[in-house]
Amino acid sequence: MSLNKRESGTFSLAQETKKVLNEHGIRLNRKLGQNYLIDDFKRKKILNFARLNSKDTVLEIGAGIGTLTIPMAHQAGHVVAIEQDSKIFKILEERLEEEKLENVNLINCDALKLDFPYFNKIVSNLPYQISSPITFKLLKYDFDLAILMYQKEFAQRMNAPAGSKHYSRLSVMMYFLAQVNMLDHVSAQSFIPPPKVDSAVVQLTPIDEVTIDDFFASVCRALFQHRRKKAKKALKESFHEINAMGKGEVKEILNQLNLSFENDFLEERVFKLSPEQILEISNNLKLIFPG
Repeated sequence: MSLNKRESGTFSLAQETKKVLNEHGIRLNRKLGQNYLIDDFKRKKILNFARLNSKDTVLEIGAGIGTLTIPMAHQAGHVVAIEQDSKIFKILEERLEEEKLENVNLINCDALKLDFPYFNKIVSNLPYQISSPITFKLLKYDFDLAILMYQKEFAQRMNAPAGSKHYSRLSVMMYFLAQVNMLDHVSAQSFIPPPKVDSAVVQLTPIDEVTIDDFFASVCRALFQHRRKKAKKALKESFHEINAMGKGEVKEILNQLNLSFENDFLEERVFKLSPEQILEISNNLKLIFPG
């Protein structure tokens, strides 16, 4: 089915998707994050958000049967499309050949295990079960912007302010890594099969004002295991996330940490601490940490 025929309205995106899946005897697996977008209005919005041009090399993770891949290949200079499912990969390979698209580098691989080739933009309906690890992996690369689909609740946690119900370790980490803009909401009925939750389209723009490391990540993890407890108590109860040591050693380190602050915000509850305060806790802790 050519792109022109699809756009002419002969087939809706929903009809086309069902036709391709039925022809190849494919039953999508929700557990693998195989929820395919069938709302053409939302697809067009996603592509418009990306502002693609012939100079762009676009990375797509979870390419599926080409719902985004094929129109992106018509708009961008090059597309790197990653699909882990070998059967789905073959379908997309066939569709690209039918479309006579030669600017797509199609990779059959687990994206979490791959060193990505060059790209300057990312556009993906991400498999939701890898949302967190793949996002942090992507942010280790240098790129202009990403337009990504997430579960709505995950997206809300990405830029939640301190003190809000969605404020989390993810919120703090993302605060220092990227500017997060919620662009659009997408209902579960816009997918086949429909997931159990609604989704959101998010734009990420990397920032590099502050360097954060694995130590900071471990401090965040320790704190947010007890987000409603006071920071000092949360660190005491989950210090094993930072380092496994005896209770006496932990107590001594936390006492030194407490003395290192002019303002005693270690007595503040974790979910009320700003990202900057959490970074200060991490930096001070690193200075007194024995190893």
